[in-house]
Amino acid sequence: MVGSGGNRRGLAVRVVFAVKRGWYTLRYPRLTLGRGVEIRGRIRLRRGVRVSIGDRTRINKLVRFAGPGEVRVGADCLLNATWIGTWTSVTIGDRCLLSDCELLDNDFHNLPPDQRHDPPVPATRAPITIEDNVWIGAHALVMKGVRIGRDSVVGAATVVRTDVPPRVVVAGNPQQTVKKFND
Repeated sequence: MVGSGGNRRGLAVRVVFAVKRGWYTLRYPRLTLGRGVEIRGRIRLRRGVRVSIGDRTRINKLVRFAGPGEVRVGADCLLNATWIGTWTSVTIGDRCLLSDCELLDNDFHNLPPDQRHDPPVPATRAPITIEDNVWIGAHALVMKGVRIGRDSVVGAATVVRTDVPPRVVVAGNPQQTVKKFND
């Protein structure tokens, strides 16, 4: 009898996730969810952002997406209290772990003092690419135009302003490579 109770509980959990997926896709027409996405927290989309989340990805706490750009999240990822602001695009590969971090593909404002209150120009934005199996730690900030290489780790509270090669750990502000994964 213990097995049948576990089966019913598993079915109930799957039904809850299916209902949540259905509700969010009705609430946000620009949101596409893959099979088996588990929304354990909440999702918020703002300003016309288009979001595609891959199969079996887990969403914990509040995950926010904003801006007129596009976000593509791969399969089997974990997004935990993440904020993504996009004017162009943010691409996240498969099997990534994003924990309470921010990804911003734009500066929001022009840098020159006499242009700061003008609408942002194209130079204020550039796509972000996060390759497969990347782990981004809590309170990290990934800036515009950055590519983070496969199997890399971004340490907690790191500010990523330049590309990160594959299979390394970066930490600090400014970011520094503190470890390399050797085969």
